Amino acid sequence: MVSKITLKLDDHTIESAKVYAKKQGTTPSKVMEGYLKLMLKGKREKGQVIPTRLVKDLTGVINLPKNFNYKTEYSAYLTEKYK
Repeated sequence: MVSKITLKLDDHTIESAKVYAKKQGTTPSKVMEGYLKLMLKGKREKGQVIPTRLVKDLTGVINLPKNFNYKTEYSAYLTEKYK
């Protein structure tokens, strides 16, 4: 089912949305619908972001030691890469 909704936006935002949508080959309504769907995927519950299915599927794929510091490891990787 498709329904209409009325939004009150300033003229500049509306014109910018129209230009953006045209460049993307779509309509402002479709742009807004896509944005809302994307935003609602990460629904908030008590200030916490609920992970998407992809994040849930990837959780636990790799086992790292408790004291693993990704910043130190990444820094070491970049140092080695750009020697």
